[in-house]
Amino acid sequence: MLSYGVIGTGAIGGYYGGMLARGGKDVHFLLHHDYEYVKAHGLQIDSVNGNFHLDGINVYADSAEMPKCDVVLVCLKTVNNFRLAEMLPHLLHEHTLVILIQNGIGLEADLHETFPNLPIAAGLAFICSGKVGLGHISHQDYGKLTIAPFCAGADEVIADVIRDFTEVGVEAVTACYAESRWKKAVWNIPFNGMTVALDTTTNLLLANNDTEHLIRELMLEVIHAGNAAGVEHPIPDSFADVMIASTKVMTPYSPSMKLDYDNRRPMEIYYLYSRPILEAHKVNVDMPKVSMLENMLKFIQKEKY
Repeated sequence: MLSYGVIGTGAIGGYYGGMLARGGKDVHFLLHHDYEYVKAHGLQIDSVNGNFHLDGINVYADSAEMPKCDVVLVCLKTVNNFRLAEMLPHLLHEHTLVILIQNGIGLEADLHETFPNLPIAAGLAFICSGKVGLGHISHQDYGKLTIAPFCAGADEVIADVIRDFTEVGVEAVTACYAESRWKKAVWNIPFNGMTVALDTTTNLLLANNDTEHLIRELMLEVIHAGNAAGVEHPIPDSFADVMIASTKVMTPYSPSMKLDYDNRRPMEIYYLYSRPILEAHKVNVDMPKVSMLENMLKFIQKEKY
């Protein structure tokens, strides 16, 4: 049986780690502010697929106290990725696979620079989930997890990880790395930033013809940048329409950046906006609307907090 470490037991780590733990897998959770609460009261998952509560789970306040694990799920906000150099080594053995279930572009490349021999994969969570209280996760819709190998050594364990997630009721698949990251960005870049800039939710953005048009234009910029950056299979422009259609039937939702903004937490601007723009510039592609949104978010973070 694979052992799992979860770094960041919030909306994403709490749900996926919680599903693994409920299914009898060996899971170890790293917590911060709510460590004492979860240790005493357990972890509550309110899910569209059925609520459940986990008592007596393995919880830790310090990664140095955690055992070495076969798989580490990194579910931190990317603004905290600088801490991984200190946190990860305690959990690693020779063949540990680290899966970054985070939003953005360039995450795996940066981690690879710090840990050049580490098997790394991207985790793309297609889910509506939020942390609503101490040890309390609200899963509102979807839940598919795509795992994409970034470097040599990752493939060997991914099949077993997908099997484990499938066994506990999470739809999990593998896919090509660059294509998966850029496809996820097609949704993340427009909806995360626009819900903050206009202080709204996904459904209201798409209920207005003008903002729906802007969402599509932002998506097309991301698609064209990803294609130029060298995705394994070109992403068609029609993918923007697919993303918009799927969002229209989604439960009205405040994405992670909007929740961070509402709670006056640092927003994930670098990996969601600045880094994709930088990668696009490397292949001589401009992203003018995405760049404007990036600058608006930087203003909001500086002036409104």
